Amino acid sequence: MKQITRIFDLMELYKDEYNSIQELFNIKKDGVWVHFSAQDYVHHSNMISLGLLALGVTKGTRIATVMNNCPEWNFFDMGILQTGAIQIPVYPTISEDNYRYIFKDSEIEYLIFSDYEIYDRIKNVLPEISGLKAIFSIEPVVGIRSWTEILELGKNHPAPGDLEAIKQTIFPGDMATVIYTSGTTGRPKGVMSSHNNFVTNYKGLAEIPPLKMHDRAVSFLPLCHVYERTAGYVYQSFGVSVYYVQNIDELGDYIREVKPHGFASVPRVFEKIYNKIVIKGRSLPLPMKVLFFWALRQGHKYELNHARGWVYDIKLFIANLLVFRKWREALGGELKFIVSGSAALHPRLARIFWAAKIPILEAYGLTETSPGVTCYRFEPGHMKFGTVGTLLAGNQMKIADDGEVLCKGPNIMMGYLNRPEKTAEVIDADGWFHTGDIGVIEDGKFLKITDRKKEIFKTSGGKYVAPQPIEQRMKESPFIEHIMVVGENRNYAAALIIPNFEHLKSWCEVKHIEFESRQKVVRNPKIIRRIRQEIERFNLDLGQTDKIKKFRLLDAEWTTDSGEISPTLKYRRKFIIEKYSQIIEETYRSSEFNYRAE
Repeated sequence: MKQITRIFDLMELYKDEYNSIQELFNIKKDGVWVHFSAQDYVHHSNMISLGLLALGVTKGTRIATVMNNCPEWNFFDMGILQTGAIQIPVYPTISEDNYRYIFKDSEIEYLIFSDYEIYDRIKNVLPEISGLKAIFSIEPVVGIRSWTEILELGKNHPAPGDLEAIKQTIFPGDMATVIYTSGTTGRPKGVMSSHNNFVTNYKGLAEIPPLKMHDRAVSFLPLCHVYERTAGYVYQSFGVSVYYVQNIDELGDYIREVKPHGFASVPRVFEKIYNKIVIKGRSLPLPMKVLFFWALRQGHKYELNHARGWVYDIKLFIANLLVFRKWREALGGELKFIVSGSAALHPRLARIFWAAKIPILEAYGLTETSPGVTCYRFEPGHMKFGTVGTLLAGNQMKIADDGEVLCKGPNIMMGYLNRPEKTAEVIDADGWFHTGDIGVIEDGKFLKITDRKKEIFKTSGGKYVAPQPIEQRMKESPFIEHIMVVGENRNYAAALIIPNFEHLKSWCEVKHIEFESRQKVVRNPKIIRRIRQEIERFNLDLGQTDKIKKFRLLDAEWTTDSGEISPTLKYRRKFIIEKYSQIIEETYRSSEFNYRAE
């Protein structure tokens, strides 16, 4: 088999050992599954390459894709890369201003997008992009050329053999893609990544999951993000069939139908799954409810490698037999692993999912690291709750004097597009990439991330507060959907809280409290008092500086569209603080302390 040194070399697997796969990439259209085979993958990708060459694409041409997760994403990924062109994958849900900035900054010449909904977001920007030569749509859009035109150009190319010659001019160190960071602060930066960055990284990650040909995965995180994109390359290396989820609200239905063996996720998904399970548990008849919460208590005590002894193992066996078995069935019943990345997963959640025989492999990385730096492994000695695992093969890591995590290896980006000064700020003279994350190395090998360097703030008393661990802890409460800690240059920490309204509604029914509307619920003294009890419970485990002494309940939704959440589901803290500045001021001016400190 040909050695894989460039991303598109993965296609060789589908010409040879995986060419019999009939359901490689799969998507539902009008409620019916549409399947693309391995042969479809090779054919469409090659026809796109040839079609792009016929359009005038050459090595280095910038081509933007603004596409939802779909099989065609992969066809264009490989089709573009085989020509030596550079793919610029862009989130389908960013603001018009960010589209304008990215298209201009990357100097795109061609654009492929999914459907009219995306076109409606970008149509006002397109006339401003001076170098834009052609745009194509996957779904029919009036007045826009269809992507099938590229396929037809490829089929009619007079010299299809030219493609192989061109591929020979593309080297592992050549730039493959520019991925723009989600921009939680300031303008997004274009991360330039080579073929080698991705190939070495996916190979390291591919050593971990126990996958085989014809296994199944669901894909719902954006493929334009480095995390899901690299996960896709891992799936492809094994010949895994991928099923794309169009609406994350239907994720549970897809999982039950597809019965996946693995998928990539983020902690927020596990939090929602767990909270829904708890809500259902509260509504069970009394004997079953008692059993349910007994099982939860056993799960929260879980330790790896049978560390709690045989008596606990017997209790856990019973909990699995009577309660956790149903959790596995709700997740399809065939899961071998789930990868959790993009943010920290609280150890309490990790423990209970592992106790339920749902292995969650925590990983750490950034767009700039392609993305994997560390990950759990199934081998003994490579997992520890509260950490993000051990180094992937070929990577190096150390902790700077100020606690910042530094990385080095073949996965480190080429730099930021058009911003050499920003590149110099994060990659030092010795080649160490400064991640911006604060962390420690435990037991000589496990990385534990404690916060983002830029998100730590100082109170007016000169004390430092790291908001992420506090938020992570408090989001364990089923009553809390979102919480953001504030307190820069204030006397103490406070928080903006969006309750979990689904859980609140269930709780109100049990307590015979009328649930009229979100606006009224967040002002209800009984609700405020109940949330205060949650805050006080978690405050007991926090130092005096970290305690939340005031909070404000909000009736809003924080989403990527409304701007509070980045496409990678992180808080845009600066945006939130500016948007809610008046409410934050009112909260601090209030004479009542929500939390009565001793």
